[in-house]
Amino acid sequence: MGFIESNDEDWVEETIDLLENMTEIASLKDEELEVMGELISNLYGSLEVNKMIKGGMDKKEALNAFMKRVTGSIDK
Repeated sequence: MGFIESNDEDWVEETIDLLENMTEIASLKDEELEVMGELISNLYGSLEVNKMIKGGMDKKEALNAFMKRVTGSIDK
């Protein structure tokens, strides 16, 4: 979270775009795709939490709200 707060959201979005495009490389192994997927998921999460913080939510509350949403979707 600290990185996105002190840098540019565009950098994170560009990184997501790069990783998503890299997943199309035919020679990638399943394990490599899983790692890329996890990175993409974490980066999207960072953007969501940052959006909540910018909306006025406390950092700790934003992180907890996001984690509840994630764990709630896993439980379904």
